[in-house]
Amino acid sequence: MGDLFAPQHLILILVIVVFLFGGKKIPELMRGLGKGIREFKDAKDNVKKEIEDHINEDTSTKNNSTSN
Repeated sequence: MGDLFAPQHLILILVIVVFLFGGKKIPELMRGLGKGIREFKDAKDNVKKEIEDHINEDTSTKNNSTSN
């Protein structure tokens, strides 16, 4: 089957996208895709920060209880 992302395949995919959506819709689609990716990254960073905060909170609670 060869490489899926070979230059010939990418060109074929690009031609199909232009044919299906038209040249004027592509920037709008890319903007929407960019917003979606940005929102996903923000949500991922928020979850990561919450987990780190809880870990730090738990460690500080354990340190305070062991020092008493």
